[in-house]
Amino acid sequence: MRDSRETFVNHAFVTGYPVKHSRSPLIHGYWLKQLGLEGSYRTHEVAPEAFFDFIVSLRNGQSGYVGGNVTIPHKELAFTLADRPDELSDEIGAANTLWVEDGLVHATNTDGHGFTANLDERCPGWDGADTAVVLGAGGASRAVIQAVRDRGIKTIHVINRTQARAQELADRFGAAVHAQPMQALSEAMTDAGLFINTTSLGMDGSEAPDIDFTVMRPGSVVTDIVYVPLKTPILQQAEEQGFPIVDGLGMLLHQAVPGFEKWFGKRPEVDSTLRQIIIDDMARHA
Repeated sequence: MRDSRETFVNHAFVTGYPVKHSRSPLIHGYWLKQLGLEGSYRTHEVAPEAFFDFIVSLRNGQSGYVGGNVTIPHKELAFTLADRPDELSDEIGAANTLWVEDGLVHATNTDGHGFTANLDERCPGWDGADTAVVLGAGGASRAVIQAVRDRGIKTIHVINRTQARAQELADRFGAAVHAQPMQALSEAMTDAGLFINTTSLGMDGSEAPDIDFTVMRPGSVVTDIVYVPLKTPILQQAEEQGFPIVDGLGMLLHQAVPGFEKWFGKRPEVDSTLRQIIIDDMARHA
């Protein structure tokens, strides 16, 4: 029989290739300290050819981890190798959060939760829109489209340079999603109530195209999943044209909440102190 006073210390990870740039250890380290929990969260770089063995070691307990986060380029493989992927990750075809229960690796995708929780915090009522425009059809757009659809947005236009890639998402996520070429951007935005950039346009100071947001409904929300810089060129344009904007940093913070709760047993909160910690770190590494 175990001593009832025995303390169990859980250890979690973020893995990718590369992964040293990840800010997840800052986020989870803050919560561990804030909640007074014993445990750790660390980066664990794994090359693609070694990822299968890493999952085996996670499953059999040899890794020493109770679970962790998965980032590029392992999200699709993590979903494939998991024993119990949930419905969210199954529809997306990718997982970013893993945990072990009864010798089985469970998987989910919390990116969509992070996206909607960020909007709920920064711009309540955003989901009153009937129509959303999603710019980009890459891997990052999947969880966003799923989450927006599941919040009841009736029409979602996915705009992409290669329309065939947008069509793949329409086929995956159902009748609410419509694939459009870049030439149809302005038409798709007309009377829309939500604009979401899921591309890397404007990241790290790169250029972004000029966009006329005035064709959208007054008060429409414009958001960007990019958070470096915090106010991207797309958000800057929307703000200058009088629209409320939501940066992408909150998505990073909120997507981390469900995993922390799985691994460490308490649900943390995203607060202004944590947000400032990440902003300060971004400034140091600018």
